[in-house]
Amino acid sequence: MGVPADGPGVRLVQITIPAGKREAIEGALDDEDVDYVLTDETSGREYTAVAYVPLPTNAVEPVLERLREAGIDEQAYTVVVEANTVISRRFEELQDRYAEERDEERIAREELTSKAADLAPATWSYAILTVVSAVIATAGLLLDSPAVIVGSMVIAPLIGPAMAASVGTVVDDEALFRRGVGLQVAGLALAVLSAAVFAFLVRNLYLIPPGFDVTATPAIRERLLPDFLSLVVALGAGVAGVVSLSTGVSTALVGVMIAVALIPPAATVGIGIAWGLPTVSLGSGVLTLVNVLSINLAALAVLWYLGYRPTHWFREDDARASTLKRVLALVVAIAVLSVFLGGVTYDTYARATVDGQIDEGVNDVVAETPGVTVQDVSVERSSGLFFQQPQRVEITVGVSPGDRPPDLVDRLDERLDTIVATDLTIEVRYVTTETA
Repeated sequence: MGVPADGPGVRLVQITIPAGKREAIEGALDDEDVDYVLTDETSGREYTAVAYVPLPTNAVEPVLERLREAGIDEQAYTVVVEANTVISRRFEELQDRYAEERDEERIAREELTSKAADLAPATWSYAILTVVSAVIATAGLLLDSPAVIVGSMVIAPLIGPAMAASVGTVVDDEALFRRGVGLQVAGLALAVLSAAVFAFLVRNLYLIPPGFDVTATPAIRERLLPDFLSLVVALGAGVAGVVSLSTGVSTALVGVMIAVALIPPAATVGIGIAWGLPTVSLGSGVLTLVNVLSINLAALAVLWYLGYRPTHWFREDDARASTLKRVLALVVAIAVLSVFLGGVTYDTYARATVDGQIDEGVNDVVAETPGVTVQDVSVERSSGLFFQQPQRVEITVGVSPGDRPPDLVDRLDERLDTIVATDLTIEVRYVTTETA
């Protein structure tokens, strides 16, 4: 009976058997009750046979563990490839057995490590794609174009380094971990530098109007004041990245999600540098750091929860210690940066509360005068990006044709000064309104 390989469902394991271990390996495979084929190895080296074993994806890791116990060492060639169809009734029974025992879609540790290594691209291609994505993101931010910003995320190669660092930690592969961390640091630094150079050229070549206020551009401004919701985006991206990697499905779309959390904020840092605005670079820089740390933290936690460990049991303690140390370091770093996020969150809440109280006070005062309606309330605040205080309130009220504008300024000034506990400048504009 044919069993289709839906997504990551079926794998074909090919493994060389050392001399003197053939009977032990056959016994182990028989004990596991799996189908297999043995062929003689005639190359004249220390191997005598090659075993071909079709397995459900979630059975690869435990079967390989059993074979190692039977005598397969790390020097043996092991190849795990996707299979399209397995024609065997026993294979269906094997699928059912392992579906009850283990996560049905979880790929083997060896395959996970291989995929993570493949996601960490060659240095030159990684650098080129990072520069291009950062430049496109910078253009999109300056143009306030969501479509261009999304386009920059599609080509950003940032998912690989994050996944490589996390996988390297839990399986105790120090080389993979160091490569992942190195690529992340270099990639973000290169993205900021590329964005700064491009933004500097745009500004000095007058490709945008003179006096252009970057802080007034919505796409840029939303990355200057990150709050705690930024953590949700980054943590979700990290979880999604690990789930897609550990189930063997495509990581392309998840890579876009991770790029959402990293590329636009990094590009905003570069814009702040080019415009000489430290507050712009500070806000977006904190957002970038929080996002990259949160992605790594989520990836580490999910991988450990899914049960990925080193090949040998005696290395598991080292892996556990490394994972706990790195998780603790990430948590502490995120907690420190979260002080900034907490301040921004509080500032946003306080600003919205004060604005609401001002609107309510204006409506209460105007409601005391018949025939007058509130048309608009505009609050001007002190300069800067953080903890701005209201200084001026412009109020537009409507009066009926022929009516004399009422005297509202003194009453509004008294009420609003009481609300905000400071001396505000109040300006009232009267416009004639008529309702048919």
